[in-house]
Amino acid sequence: MQTPPYRPGLVARDIQPPLRLADFGLIAFDMDSTLINIECVDEIAAAVGRKEEVAAITEAAMRGEIADYKESLRRRVKLLAGVSVRSMDDVYTQRLQLNPGARELVSACKAVGMKVLLVSGGFTFFSDRIRDRLGIDFTRANVLGIRDGQLTGRLVDQPWGDICDGEEKRKMLLATCAQLGL
Repeated sequence: MQTPPYRPGLVARDIQPPLRLADFGLIAFDMDSTLINIECVDEIAAAVGRKEEVAAITEAAMRGEIADYKESLRRRVKLLAGVSVRSMDDVYTQRLQLNPGARELVSACKAVGMKVLLVSGGFTFFSDRIRDRLGIDFTRANVLGIRDGQLTGRLVDQPWGDICDGEEKRKMLLATCAQLGL
C-alpha cells in the first residue's frame, strides 16, 4: 500500500506524522543564502570591484545563455584571480552573518543526535569556518586555488571531482546517508 502524499510532490513512505526531529538521522544544508546571508562569490567580487562582471555571468546562466553550471562557476572564479586572502578574510568577518535561526536549528538537530551535512557550491574558505563555528559533521564545497596569499582564479581538483554542483551535492548526500546507515 502506498502512503498518500502529504504535500503535492512529496510522498512519505514508512513514516507516519507527526514526526519529531529525533526521528531523523541527518539534515543537509546549502550554505550561501541559506545558512548564511550572502553569496560568497558575489561578495568576494564586490570586495575587489568586480561584482558587476560576476553578476553578469550569473544572470546569463539564469537566462539559460550559459547552460553549464560548472562553466559558469569557472568563469566567475577566473574573475577573482589576484584577490588577496586578506580581502576574503574581510568578507568573512565584515559581511558574512549566519541567517536568523541557523545556529539554533543546527544546535537543535545535534542535541537530538542528528548529524549535519553542509554541501555547497560555494567555497571551503567559508564552509570550513562555518563548519567549525556551528559544529557541522560533514562538508563538501569547492576549493579555491591560492598561491602567495592570492586567489589563482582556478578551482583545485578534488578526489570527488572539480566542482560541487547539484549532482555532486546529491552524491555527497547519498554517500553520507550510506556512511551513517540511513
